[in-house]
Amino acid sequence: MIREDLRNIAIVAHVDHGKTTLVDEMLKQGGAFRENQVVQERVMDNNDQERERGITILAKNTSVHYNDVKINIIDTPGHADFGGEVERVLKMVNGVLLLVDSFEGTMPQTRFVLQKALELGHKIIIVVNKMDRPDARLDEIEDEVLELLLELDATDEQLDSPIIYCSGREGTATVDYTKPGSDLKPLFDAILDYIPAPEGEIDAPCQMLISSIDYNDYVGRIAIGRIDRGTITQGQEVMVCDYHNEKRRYKGKIANLYQIESLQRVPCEKAEMGDIVCVSGIEDLTIGDTLCAPEAVEPIEFSAISQPTVEMTFSVNDSPFAGKEGKFVTSRQLRERLYKELLKDVSLHVEDTDSTDSFKVSGRGEMHLSVLIESMRREGYELQVSTPRVLYREIDGKKCEPIERLVVDVPEEYMGSVMEKMGARKGELQHMAPQGSRMRIEFLVPSRGLFGYKNEFLTDTKGEGIMSSVFERYEAYKGEIAKRSSGSLVAFETGTAVTYGLYNAQERGTLFIGAGVPVYEGMVIGQSPKAEDLVVNVCKKKQLTNTRASGSDDALRLIPPKVMSLEQALEFIADDELVEVTPENIRIRKAILDNTQRAKQRFKANG
Repeated sequence: MIREDLRNIAIVAHVDHGKTTLVDEMLKQGGAFRENQVVQERVMDNNDQERERGITILAKNTSVHYNDVKINIIDTPGHADFGGEVERVLKMVNGVLLLVDSFEGTMPQTRFVLQKALELGHKIIIVVNKMDRPDARLDEIEDEVLELLLELDATDEQLDSPIIYCSGREGTATVDYTKPGSDLKPLFDAILDYIPAPEGEIDAPCQMLISSIDYNDYVGRIAIGRIDRGTITQGQEVMVCDYHNEKRRYKGKIANLYQIESLQRVPCEKAEMGDIVCVSGIEDLTIGDTLCAPEAVEPIEFSAISQPTVEMTFSVNDSPFAGKEGKFVTSRQLRERLYKELLKDVSLHVEDTDSTDSFKVSGRGEMHLSVLIESMRREGYELQVSTPRVLYREIDGKKCEPIERLVVDVPEEYMGSVMEKMGARKGELQHMAPQGSRMRIEFLVPSRGLFGYKNEFLTDTKGEGIMSSVFERYEAYKGEIAKRSSGSLVAFETGTAVTYGLYNAQERGTLFIGAGVPVYEGMVIGQSPKAEDLVVNVCKKKQLTNTRASGSDDALRLIPPKVMSLEQALEFIADDELVEVTPENIRIRKAILDNTQRAKQRFKANG
């Protein structure tokens, strides 16, 4: 049977190409809101961090109705670190809208998500977005996308994909970019005409693959997936099975069944083949599980999610200020929270270590892990994290490391400094092309070569450069890469930073703190331009005497401190440093706090 009243699509694109904004307009024109309803921008980005960072982190489901057809839409993240979200939701759909920015064209993440969609044999609709940009390159973009499809071995049918020109912000679409559109009708028509309707047996025993997991304190775990065949009803008994583990089988009962209508989950009695639904009431459900009728237990194959490439050590906060600001400070609470995250995030790995106070957490990249740290901080957790480390693998007896494809877009005058830095970080130039007054340069660079580079890049390009990278493959180890050339300014004693002490310390480097800030021995309070660390006393007060000299009592002027964000702190720290994260503060500290102990350790290491 073919469900002509239904279409399931995912919107995939590189970060910042306008997916969520386009979904806003599709919802408005699909009748999801009242005429006079006030709707915030990027309505699908409902997580605080998503709104602040301006990126999508979690894949989300919504739906619109057009010409009596229900279109289920999945808005996916565009950042490479959240690629695990994209990989798994592609199993729920029959086609993909590939969104490409009218100026930037195909970027690394475009290639990554398109490759996944092509592997699954999905039909593609190419949507050139932001066509109202004054610098749009509409003719060239078409060629770039076709070149990419050829590179990725697309079938003849996929090469024949229709191209729609859109402006997500204006809510218009057209097939011919010389004639501007007035609404999104051409896009909706292309979805109905080109994306295949779900096809399958409706009278057969039910079968449904779980592609996403949500959690709610009231109903527990909520599983989201598409019904591959048959019908599912509320209260039905099902068998849970796993394609990769034949022994893992148990019965469960569907307590609640929901269909997705616009932005809400609407309870329903039953759902049929092709529907994307949410079910709750079954314990221990996880991504990749199949729900089957007990009389026909046939698990559905679930594609293996790409492995993590970066790891950090998360440990209990043991600094002198531990326990003063957070609600959750023990190793048990930290462990529970990390393992709870695994229920929702399949690209994350958590391992216990020899120490009961620390855990190895592996993910797709620095941002993937920093989003988790920031979420925990906001929930009231206190923890310490180490510097990010890449995960090496042994392939054919050789030590191999992850390589990223880095694309930078910079004004021509800053090209030299970018090439110089990439050379020092073992980057290999792949491609270079002018784009107006700017240059687009592509490198293959080891993942560890990009740690701590983003801030340097923004400084080198005066904030005008754009960089993005995506994991490419594992290659033989490229050799040593020099660590950061600067050292740290380390606090000499525990106390409160005073103006006099800071005034003397600021001549030694850039400070991270101002007057009145509590500090402890071993805390990093600034950056030294020299390669070695310097111990400074910022708690030192001026000795008061009864002699007054002209000019010595003038007000001391402090340079405003450089306040580090979580990402900047993670990029800055050296191997012997940790980031202390609490709900109120982000501090950098030495792993060994005692200055004498640290000096002894360094002396031993240098032989």
